[in-house]
Amino acid sequence: MIDRRRIAWREAALGACRGAWSGPTVTYALIAACCLTFLISPVSGLDPSYGTGDRALAAQSAYFHRWGVVPAELMNGEPGTLVTPLTALFVHGSWLHLLGNMLFLFVFGAMAEERMGALGFALFYAGCGYLALLGYAAAYASSEQTLVGASGAISGVLGAFLYLFPRSRVTSLFPFLFFLPLRFPAWVVLVFWFVLQWLAARSAGAGPGVAYLAHVVGFAVGFLYAWGRYRGGDTVKSPAAATEGESQP
Repeated sequence: MIDRRRIAWREAALGACRGAWSGPTVTYALIAACCLTFLISPVSGLDPSYGTGDRALAAQSAYFHRWGVVPAELMNGEPGTLVTPLTALFVHGSWLHLLGNMLFLFVFGAMAEERMGALGFALFYAGCGYLALLGYAAAYASSEQTLVGASGAISGVLGAFLYLFPRSRVTSLFPFLFFLPLRFPAWVVLVFWFVLQWLAARSAGAGPGVAYLAHVVGFAVGFLYAWGRYRGGDTVKSPAAATEGESQP
């Protein structure tokens, strides 16, 4: 006799697996990779083998230098540096840096990946990130400061999202409005965000801090790619699909 309950259970399990794999797998994989890389790094503070105090700081500095972008070295064409704009996308400088970037990738990446397809989105993400960090390095070619983080690639996702889903509703927190959660069309939030990055990039230097220019370059590359690739096609102009995010990545 056939146990129909067992067959039904197996079908349900297979259906759940198919549903999970049909989602934004690249977005989730990128988030998982960034989180895992951070957890095993000396920056997280979770691995006692890196020590404490000056020893931990030395381990962090060596870690950033090995996997991050050093503009002066990249522009001089030193061996091994050409891959650093890719490895730097998985390296983050603090818990806040990591969580902020992953929140934006989670919110905006899923819809962009659905529109572009898994492979297309993966290549797009890597390309935007590489060009964003390369653009920053070219602008500050003599800088010895190490550049890390996925912000350039995620800024590219935001740029593409602006073109593909301009009227999707986004819940944002604006500091000058006492952090009240307000809902706006995506184009309002993302254009406002881009203007802030542009203004900050004009006044920022090459020292420690946020690489706003990388955000600007990534956003521009992402928007222009979406405009060139999907121009004349369908863009989502109805506010039906809602997303939630913060006002700063």
